[in-house]
Amino acid sequence: MTRGRSWTSRREEATALATEAEGFLMAHAHHAEARREAQALCAELPWLTGAQTDDLVRHYVSRRLALTRRMLDVTVRRIEELRGEYEARYAQLRHRLLTCHIALATGALAAAVAVGAAVATLAR
Repeated sequence: MTRGRSWTSRREEATALATEAEGFLMAHAHHAEARREAQALCAELPWLTGAQTDDLVRHYVSRRLALTRRMLDVTVRRIEELRGEYEARYAQLRHRLLTCHIALATGALAAAVAVGAAVATLAR
């Protein structure tokens, strides 16, 4: 037996860490993209001063990240709704399948008993 945490818990921890790192990298890439977009916009407005450009970039990035956060929140809520719907449907189908299997097994058992009784009667 191994010492410390089990292989499964280490694997889950590594997966969680990888997911967190992926999220961080995606957020960083999104922030950089928003910054590039803002700088491209400012490049088309040559009359802006340096301070105005910095302010516009900061404001644009802030608004863009807030919009992205709202969109992600809506998406997460919808995912949770769909998960609930799918889980409920899965439970319903699993129950129906189990009911059908029980009915078929009962029918097969009843048929076997009837055949056995018929054979026993004929054998007398």
